[in-house]
Amino acid sequence: MRRGFYSCFLLAAAVFILCGAVKEETLNIGLVAPLTGDQAYIGMGVLQGAQMAIEDANIKGPVFGNVKLKLIPLDDQHNPTQAVLAANKLAADPNVMALVGHFNSSCTKAASAIYHEARMAEVSPASTNPEISRQGFDTFFRVCATDDVQAPTAANFVWNKIGAKKIAIIDDQTTYGKGLADEFEKKFKLLGGNVVTRGGITQGEKDFTPLLTKVRSLKPEIVFYGGVYPELALLLKQARKVGLNVPWMGGDGIYDVSLIKLATPQIAEGTYATMLGVDPHSLPSAGDFVKRYEARYGEIGSFSAYAYDAANVIIAAIRRAGTKDREKILKELHATKDFPGVLGLVNFDEKGDAVGKSVGVFKIEGGKFKFIEEAKP
Repeated sequence: MRRGFYSCFLLAAAVFILCGAVKEETLNIGLVAPLTGDQAYIGMGVLQGAQMAIEDANIKGPVFGNVKLKLIPLDDQHNPTQAVLAANKLAADPNVMALVGHFNSSCTKAASAIYHEARMAEVSPASTNPEISRQGFDTFFRVCATDDVQAPTAANFVWNKIGAKKIAIIDDQTTYGKGLADEFEKKFKLLGGNVVTRGGITQGEKDFTPLLTKVRSLKPEIVFYGGVYPELALLLKQARKVGLNVPWMGGDGIYDVSLIKLATPQIAEGTYATMLGVDPHSLPSAGDFVKRYEARYGEIGSFSAYAYDAANVIIAAIRRAGTKDREKILKELHATKDFPGVLGLVNFDEKGDAVGKSVGVFKIEGGKFKFIEEAKP
């Protein structure tokens, strides 16, 4: 009797130990952004936002079974060739279920066919070029507004609020920069505006003096720039030197504190930017995230909250799918409805574009981006 009792006890204990020793599984979510080079500051903000989402998810417990999540970050250096290399690496790893990225539209467009072939969902926090979602790839999603929403909003603001009727346009000839400038020019001309010149630069270029001298001679009331902050900082400095003392405006690619630091607060003063929504500091839904982010990393990055939402949308889809299956996770992403992101509800249309996203207008005043208004195109 006693021997039988101890035998049962030892058997139960062994089962308990074996069950308790079940190895925890890990599923990976990729992230691709410019983590080195002159756009590294904004890329690291994306990484940090996504990393917080992964950590928050793991604190809540396994996404299913005994499965926890891990973020796999890769650096595309805002270079389409590097983006393709990163995409191939993630696609070939059967443990990577989806990814947050890419940041730059040119990189997203270059890599999107690879993810489609691998049936891996990609959710971009920031790629705004409208053509990306028109390629017919059902693996592509984004949580931000597109340039055909953002740029007309900027044009309306320039025409109606600033009152400028005569402008110059410069872009960096990337998928993002040129696309944004094209949409701005189209809307501004429809309003009756006069574009006195359209100039192009190259990312990494350092001397813009000849172009700026030409622009100055045409006497625009404002210059619109399609591109990212490193080149704009140089343009602002060199414009001041050649006597081109008019306001500048750009899109979300210039909305970053790095612009103010690189150009200096005095020279950046008065520059306008559109951003894909309002300041997260003003949103009750983002309050806890912003507080935790800034306590850990310092000032929140321009796209940190977007990356947090992008990662969380993926995580929710993985939880609902309940299995290690890219196709089923992709299906759940398409079924996303009213997901409560920190920047508001997340919904996707049939092309994977975010639905109902607004555009905010900001102006640099006193060394900071000051929110002016939430605007519609």
